[in-house]
Amino acid sequence: MSFDPDEVRSALRKAWSLATASQWTASNPAAGQCNVTSLLIHELFGGEVLRTPLPAGDHFYNRIKGQRYDFTASQFDQPIAYKDSSASRADAERGATSDELGGLRVAFHEHRTK
Repeated sequence: MSFDPDEVRSALRKAWSLATASQWTASNPAAGQCNVTSLLIHELFGGEVLRTPLPAGDHFYNRIKGQRYDFTASQFDQPIAYKDSSASRADAERGATSDELGGLRVAFHEHRTK
């Protein structure tokens, strides 16, 4: 599967739901999606899982071929002061269930091919 950031962003936006994170809302679909999204992107495209500590807890995102990709940054009202600390899949898994990841995986593939 080739990595096209614009295509990935579009598919994710359509794939996110209450089934992929309990904080999801129609007005802020990226809310609470950072853990599950960083896990799926890592699974599909490799690279690294990164995190930045925020007042509400760690925020997870990815680095692929040296470039930072934070597909869930739109959930925040203010820009993030990224720390780009290395994180493991296990770190991100603490904030996402296997059902959420499975749901995002299925929905992402459905929306990616359309």
